[in-house]
Amino acid sequence: MINTRMLGALAGDIIGSVYEFRNTKSTDFDLFTKYTTFTDDSVMTLAVARWLMEDEAHTPQELVRCMQEIGNRYPDAGYGGSFTLWLAAEEPKPYDSWGNGAGMRVSPVGLYAKTIDEALALAVITASVSHNHPEGIKGAQAIAASVFLCKEGRSKEEIKTYVERMFGYNLNRKIAEIRPDYYFDVSCQGSVPEAIIAFLEGNSFEEVIRLAISLGGDSDTIGCMAGAIAACMYPIPDEIVEKCDTILPIDLKEIKDQFLANKD
Repeated sequence: MINTRMLGALAGDIIGSVYEFRNTKSTDFDLFTKYTTFTDDSVMTLAVARWLMEDEAHTPQELVRCMQEIGNRYPDAGYGGSFTLWLAAEEPKPYDSWGNGAGMRVSPVGLYAKTIDEALALAVITASVSHNHPEGIKGAQAIAASVFLCKEGRSKEEIKTYVERMFGYNLNRKIAEIRPDYYFDVSCQGSVPEAIIAFLEGNSFEEVIRLAISLGGDSDTIGCMAGAIAACMYPIPDEIVEKCDTILPIDLKEIKDQFLANKD
């Protein structure tokens, strides 16, 4: 069986791309349209994956290099204003961000790590080079930990209990309760718990993605984070795998394939 776990994050981003600024509040939507594309979520996820493969010391400096090199290949991928400046800076510095950019790029850490402590430590590095606000770091750690625990075969209840205990998120909500009043929220604290709830509630990869995107808000990022966890529990349907592969540019697909091959 081909390891498609990291494609979960990419698929969630790609499927959510057209709904980021044209929100849907329904689970009944087209998974792919003629406007479907990859966004900054996929680009930065793959930059982290490349860093993990190429830099055995896992230094912040090499992470920054990977993020800037790959990020600047795709200047129109949808980065936020502050992160756009960060990508262009000669010596980029963290800017105290609590944005969900910290959570959307971290999933390769959960797949790569051998222990939960390693996952948490690497997550801090991936966040803190730009998103060094405590909420940004917490969001990255929560997603990395969820991916790691799911990869290791832990149950949804175990993952829920761990995340609530470690990070203080309220996961005792349902998507149907959140959806009516949910709005565009790019903070980790306002989107990471919701992505985890979509995973906890869904019973297949596709259902998790549909639940996540149906919240509205920052749909591609919520889909990315939820999909990253879901792919560790559920198989990704072949048609989603194949369609996403046709959407990713060759260089990004090569990073994805190399990372997945290393994790088989």
